[in-house]
Amino acid sequence: MLVSHFHYDLPPGRIAQEPLPDRAGSRLLHLNRQPGAWLGRRFEDRGFREFPGLLRPDDLLVLNNTRVFPARLYGHRSGQRAQPLSPKNPASRAFLRGRVEVLLTRQMPDNPNEWECLVRPGRKIGIGEKLYFSDSSADTEGAPTKPEAELQAEVVGRGSFGERRIRFAPVHDLFTRIDRIGHVPLPPYIDRDDRPDDHDRYQTVYAQARGSVAAPTAGLHFTPEILQQIRARGIEIAEITLHVGLGTFQPVRVEKVEDHKLHREWYEISAEAAKAINVAKSEGRRVVAVGTTTVRTLENAAGLVTDRPGANRVGAGRGQADAFIYPGYRFRIVDALLTNFHLPESTLLMLVCALGGKELVMDAYRHAVEAGYRFYSYGDCMFVE
Repeated sequence: MLVSHFHYDLPPGRIAQEPLPDRAGSRLLHLNRQPGAWLGRRFEDRGFREFPGLLRPDDLLVLNNTRVFPARLYGHRSGQRAQPLSPKNPASRAFLRGRVEVLLTRQMPDNPNEWECLVRPGRKIGIGEKLYFSDSSADTEGAPTKPEAELQAEVVGRGSFGERRIRFAPVHDLFTRIDRIGHVPLPPYIDRDDRPDDHDRYQTVYAQARGSVAAPTAGLHFTPEILQQIRARGIEIAEITLHVGLGTFQPVRVEKVEDHKLHREWYEISAEAAKAINVAKSEGRRVVAVGTTTVRTLENAAGLVTDRPGANRVGAGRGQADAFIYPGYRFRIVDALLTNFHLPESTLLMLVCALGGKELVMDAYRHAVEAGYRFYSYGDCMFVE
């Protein structure tokens, strides 16, 4: 299967740069996978406020309650381990001690002061380089020095996906300092700097467990009122956690889908959530996932059940999700999906195609482009059932 089979044309103007003032005001494209649905019409234009009414009374709705933290840090490097530039270049000293951007992607379980991260510019920064971070936006000449920096780190390794591993100097309030000086890690297709209001809007209303560098964007449409409407219909809600990491930013660089390897992302399923999911499956009720992160978590957890191989059930506990889902995959847990629109040729689009059917989903995407839907993180959504 070729990655190019998942391409579609998207005018830049369709990429949402701002969230709507009303979280629940988004449009919703409703897809029905069943042949003959709606007298041959396979998708319909709706609004997200209709979503509670599209659920069945016995559905189980599963949410990802991860919380985004301000994982983008700006600082300056010491220049001591950087590749030297020509001494004839007057900008060389400034470049070597120039500004650096670090996106924290995963905290190491064996050492909370060590993180995997993406560094920009990264090519000139080697192992042993010292990085200094503060809340100032100082230029190179005003770069913070060691005593002035809020946080200090050293580059201690390289990863297989081009990332770096850094180790922060010990402080007793690491996350407090990150919260103070960090920036909301808006995706690169949002062509603006983050603002204070992004701290709230790039976060679901049910976010709890801190650890994500990107929001589970299908959940951004929910409001407390929408959740109350769902509960009022007697629909059960369960919560799991998957911390979105480097996999979200990892492009597909191979020609064949099967050759791509996903980066692992940390997840946790509580005993209570596992019980609710397994009961729903045993009773033949639908499990409706909110977001592709929820799908990856549930299907990865189902694949780890060893006492009944192939069973449609999940186990409670923590793990590293690396399930790569594309057309041909047999879903064990998820029956329906609420999701935003995803980038062309991305693993997330492949996952949606696996559940909804490639031809139907790609037709729906072309319709969404023509109908003026808003795409990506701050955009509209799709319900596949």
